[in-house]
Amino acid sequence: MQVEIKMDSAYTEPKVILMTASMTEEVQRILKKLSEDVPQIISGSRDEKIEVLHQEDLIRIYADAGKIFAVTEKGQYVLRLRLYELEERLDDRQFVRISNSEIINLRKVDHFDLSFTGTICVSLSNGTTTYASRRYVSRIKKILGI
Repeated sequence: MQVEIKMDSAYTEPKVILMTASMTEEVQRILKKLSEDVPQIISGSRDEKIEVLHQEDLIRIYADAGKIFAVTEKGQYVLRLRLYELEERLDDRQFVRISNSEIINLRKVDHFDLSFTGTICVSLSNGTTTYASRRYVSRIKKILGI
């Protein structure tokens, strides 16, 4: 991707022109980022306190018993957002959905074990092991370049 910035005092506010041959995922991602006005803050509650959770600290986010949980090195938090809402807020270059009930931080993955037939075993930095469902295996392999 080429980036070009032109400074001109005639413009009172920034103007973005995106030139492309076709609408690709990258173009859609850029448009989405440019159109976001709401800060993408994620907050979680633990011990009757609400804390702001930084994306780089998140290890995994998962659904269990009708609730959404976020896991960090500090512990586990209950979130009020749904998984699809979190997926929209999270950086898609760092986070990937591995099942209908779980999103992981790729930077917190120790390794992937592909020896299981039809699924992928994921070992995370905090010692947790989880599994990618068959529906998401091809997407994960594409991200890994396999």
